[in-house]
Amino acid sequence: MADPNTAPALETVGANPTRLWGLSITERNHRIGSKAGLDGTGAPVVLANAGVAADPAWLRHVADCPGLVLTLGGVPAIAHARDEHEAALLRDAMRDGRGPHETERFSFEAYEDGATIENRALRKREQPFLMELRPDTRRAAERASYFGAYKGVTDLLTKYLWPEWALWLTRMAARLGMSPNIVTMIGTVLCIAATVAFAYGHYWLGLALALPFMVLDTVDGKLARCTITSSQLGNVLDHGLDLVHPPFWWWFWATGLAHVGLALPNTLFWWVEGAIFVGYLVQRAIEGAFIAWFGGIHIHVWERFDSRFRLITARRNPNMVILFLSVVFGRPDAGIVAVAVWTVASCLVHLIRLGQALARKWKGEPVRSWLSEA
Repeated sequence: MADPNTAPALETVGANPTRLWGLSITERNHRIGSKAGLDGTGAPVVLANAGVAADPAWLRHVADCPGLVLTLGGVPAIAHARDEHEAALLRDAMRDGRGPHETERFSFEAYEDGATIENRALRKREQPFLMELRPDTRRAAERASYFGAYKGVTDLLTKYLWPEWALWLTRMAARLGMSPNIVTMIGTVLCIAATVAFAYGHYWLGLALALPFMVLDTVDGKLARCTITSSQLGNVLDHGLDLVHPPFWWWFWATGLAHVGLALPNTLFWWVEGAIFVGYLVQRAIEGAFIAWFGGIHIHVWERFDSRFRLITARRNPNMVILFLSVVFGRPDAGIVAVAVWTVASCLVHLIRLGQALARKWKGEPVRSWLSEA
């Protein structure tokens, strides 16, 4: 028997001409294994059936469970062999499309019976996707992979308006062999161009440039997760841009009002910008404090109310809805004032929620994500 402390290898059993996100299943599994540290040689080994497309979480889960066989339709889909004999039994079973011999050696989980794993980030059990990969199931597998790539809460635009747009663009980027960092760079150019348009009062042009940037802000992360190409540099670029650009948009939106004859009075201008900038920083600080004080839980997943409020809280996308409506009605000046008011209101809601969570903690009551109970 192999040393249980040895990192297992990862091996794809068989071949499959159907590609997922432009990748062969062997290359996809190799990327997943490299990121998960499954880079050993020989046994122990995690065996992945080439006829199956799986969420990366399944490979990590099976890698943590020596002797586990995850089946689909009674055939091993992913299995953890502790020695070469077990590996041979499982390889034969995968190639022949049947269950393995010497079943007493293994523990089994059938996907159809509701096998689940723990999502540590959301502290809940869930069933990531696992399905046969064939030409007629490729699009369904990509769709399952795409929507399984992010399970947090988000704003109303990202949740309801452009998931299908972003899915189409993610597919196109994968087919063209574009890296997530290239998508981020394209988005950065659009973001800067939108900022310049706002600065000169070209609000319709700015919104037309901002919209594809906001969609691409979803695409780069989805592409990275679906093609298993996430990188530290990509995370820095993506999250850095997300943090930095919104205050510039609000500032130049306000200064651009002078070009359309709607400049805010000086005192009101500074009150508006002060409320937006301070509110932006305070909201981020509250979110960070909640994570630090309550074991890594995000304030937006504490209770159902918080997840619903995240749909409309004063982040970039909900604020852009306000500004879009203000341009529709010909009052971009009223729009930026409304953003300031909504930012202050959102801060007050988050401060109250932080205080309520602290009070609960001081009473000795648990503070946990409602998603863990969903």
